[in-house]
Amino acid sequence: MATVTDVGNGVYRVSDGDVHQLAWAVGPPSARWVYYDGRVYVVAAQESTTRVHATHDDMALASPMPATVASVNVAPGQIVARGDVLIVLEAMKMELPITAPRDGRVRSVACKPGELVQPGVPLVELE
Repeated sequence: MATVTDVGNGVYRVSDGDVHQLAWAVGPPSARWVYYDGRVYVVAAQESTTRVHATHDDMALASPMPATVASVNVAPGQIVARGDVLIVLEAMKMELPITAPRDGRVRSVACKPGELVQPGVPLVELE
């Protein structure tokens, strides 16, 4: 079973045995956007229960929040492996890497460095 430790400023350490990863959370407690292991989740508290929903699929990777594109590390046609950093976003003084959820080929890139992107808008599409 994993344990979650609040590191501060919306950053959490998720530990499962010897494996430690960071997660970032923003937004109000009733609907927090959580970036963890290359994916974005919306954690919505409802009454006494909490539900988690994935917010993007493997084909179109989107920003979890309004952010500025710090760097684009891929180009259309490029082969990527699971975990490769495709795009780095900057929001709230944090860098958020958008990573490949699986092996594939980049079909399209819909952003450029310095551009302001909005949540839910696809940034990279994989074949």
